[in-house]
Amino acid sequence: MRGLRLLLSVLLMAGCAMAQTTLNGAGATFPNPIYSKWFSEFHKNHPDVAINYQSVGSGAGIRQLTAQTVDFGASDGPMTDQQLAEAKRPVFHIPTVLGSVAPAFNVSGVNELRFSGATLAGIYLGKITNWNDKAIAADNPGAKLPDKQIVVIHRSDASGTSYIWTDYLAKVSPEWNGGPGHGTAVKWPVGLGAKGNEGVAGMIRQMDGTIGYVELIYALQNHINYGAVKNAAGQWVKASLESTTAAAAGAKMPADFRVSITNAPGANAYPISSFTWLLIPAQWSDQGKKKDMIDFLNWMLDSGEPMTAQLDYAPLPKQVADMVRAKIKEIR
Repeated sequence: MRGLRLLLSVLLMAGCAMAQTTLNGAGATFPNPIYSKWFSEFHKNHPDVAINYQSVGSGAGIRQLTAQTVDFGASDGPMTDQQLAEAKRPVFHIPTVLGSVAPAFNVSGVNELRFSGATLAGIYLGKITNWNDKAIAADNPGAKLPDKQIVVIHRSDASGTSYIWTDYLAKVSPEWNGGPGHGTAVKWPVGLGAKGNEGVAGMIRQMDGTIGYVELIYALQNHINYGAVKNAAGQWVKASLESTTAAAAGAKMPADFRVSITNAPGANAYPISSFTWLLIPAQWSDQGKKKDMIDFLNWMLDSGEPMTAQLDYAPLPKQVADMVRAKIKEIR
């Protein structure tokens, strides 16, 4: 009998040791490569906590957070005042990394291209329809451009990557600003839709004559060409870790972290750059999950940020990281 009690005690202790909390999240595809790495590494160091993240797009992440079917969301476009009100509970925007959206293209015989903001807007408005158009030729003097129709690719789902792309176009093109405007989902004048950064990258790889927009890591991992973009200082700059960091250099971060850094000043700044955010409820009914989320956020700042360069994201500037540490303490 004593042996049985001892066995039951051991089994109970083993069961407790294997008990695991799961934090469920959904949202942006833009940061999915770094989030996947972070959540995996965090679990290795905290085996009692699993973080399940669904890369479904920023719009879907916001909807699921609002419906309270997930513990946290993620977005590359900050929630609007209306969306925050609809959430029916306070939501903190926690910036995590900086990334850049690149104009990726697949044109036979062409490996390098440059695009001004006006040219990109013209392509996405459907006014520039051929690869040898005079606007593209003016951006690329001496380039051998084919007489080939441009196939425009955009996101079919509500997307933070689309938010960054359209936010940039709205700043550099009055016609775009007065037409489709900016948002996670807009009425696209032309083009074919694909779901997620993965879908857009896949379509560009498969189809000659295409142009689309993807987060930098998706262009690099899929070996897709991407162009340099003329920035606010008039310089041609390609998306990179360094040029994305330069875009954030002059950013004035507001207390709620909802900021846009597209078309940032600075000779070295890549103009289609952005912070991306985890959307964290400010108040938790499950105190165990709250503790695990706070533990992860602090781990992210201490151990996760140094991993960003491996996947071509830029880490948070120190002053922003310090602001995030203070915000984490407000989670209740």
